[in-house]
Amino acid sequence: MRTLYFDCFSGISGDMVIGALIDAGADPVQMEEELKKLNMDEEYNLSWGKVVKNGITSTKFDVILTSKSEQTDEHSHSHEHEHSHGHSHSHSHEHEHIHGHEHNHSHVPHSHHGSRTYKQIVEAINEAHFNETVTNMSLSIFKKIGEAEGHIHGLPLDKVHFHEVGAVDSIIDIIGAAILIDQLGIESVQSSAIPTGSGHIHIDHGIYPVPAPATLEILKGVPIASNDIRSELATPTGAAIAAVLAETFGSLPAMTVESIGYGAGTKTFENHPNVLRVIIGGTQ
Repeated sequence: MRTLYFDCFSGISGDMVIGALIDAGADPVQMEEELKKLNMDEEYNLSWGKVVKNGITSTKFDVILTSKSEQTDEHSHSHEHEHSHGHSHSHSHEHEHIHGHEHNHSHVPHSHHGSRTYKQIVEAINEAHFNETVTNMSLSIFKKIGEAEGHIHGLPLDKVHFHEVGAVDSIIDIIGAAILIDQLGIESVQSSAIPTGSGHIHIDHGIYPVPAPATLEILKGVPIASNDIRSELATPTGAAIAAVLAETFGSLPAMTVESIGYGAGTKTFENHPNVLRVIIGGTQ
């Protein structure tokens, strides 16, 4: 059976998952074409390339928002805080903010503050007509995050506004990951325990502990690994991808390794490479 193993020794985020899968040999150009079915491609550009993290060559994947993005400027700031303390997607926003707030020439947002609702995301996925595997995988991951956010904010799923996950880059990360996993013919997914990191992060609701409440909610039932890194290692998107897709959590299964990929996070840590490793191969 063709198995994918997430080796999360430095946590997991959506862009790290995509970077690692590309690094392991998946085709990002085919993914980019498939993603056009969402009719959102005017809102973003994708980039990927090799970087070296503490001595390991890995692939860095970025979603760069364009000025046509439906994010308001205020919104992208809160999104940046939500994630910039993980190795998540915020780097693209940070660079844009540094280089002159390119995406605050906002168009009319779908809803308040440029966020998208859970319902709008589900509609967009259904209307895109991806294949059944990609559709189901994407919907399950979003549902996991939507339920966690709803639980924390005391809202039913229909009323959940995703300002962090509804951001274009997280939609791309989740559906892109589903497209690549399907493309690679993966039949089973396993994962290591998930280190969440520690400390605290500043998000639009104030100062929160790490793991952030949504991340912790998503990881219910999933083994969490401890380490002493004071940083957000698992983002809600990364946590949800692992929580939904992995059938078991533990050490590397007995397998014949066929390909290995390293996906780079945004942050750089002094003593270890901030990468997600994926291992793909045949298991009994």
